[in-house]
Amino acid sequence: QVRLVESGGGSVQAGGSLRLSCVSSAYTYSHICMGWFRQAPGKEREGVATIYSDGTTNYADSVKDRFSISQDKANNTVYLQMSGLKPEDTAMYYCAAGLRCRVGRPYFKSNDETWGQGTQVTVSS
Repeated sequence: QVRLVESGGGSVQAGGSLRLSCVSSAYTYSHICMGWFRQAPGKEREGVATIYSDGTTNYADSVKDRFSISQDKANNTVYLQMSGLKPEDTAMYYCAAGLRCRVGRPYFKSNDETWGQGTQVTVSS
């Protein structure tokens, strides 16, 4: 069973940067889409970024040109580089692995995703 562990969250001032990491116990053909999602208190969970095994990426409009998702398959790790952070980016960030990425939006099309436990990101004004 694939297990995901996130790290790299913290508290930063607006305009700062953080890099989140997600280490997977294993990658298989059934987990071809990797993604980052976030949920703020009182808000619904939203997709932030996804990356397909061929490197294709999708981002939420709110983070385009500020966040970048990447993967290191050799080390079973997915990253989310966040720059120009804003207070509205404050949320719990979750890494997830799924079978299939949607086209054009940072969400899965499958319903069998594996989720990490999350890492908190807090951005102060």
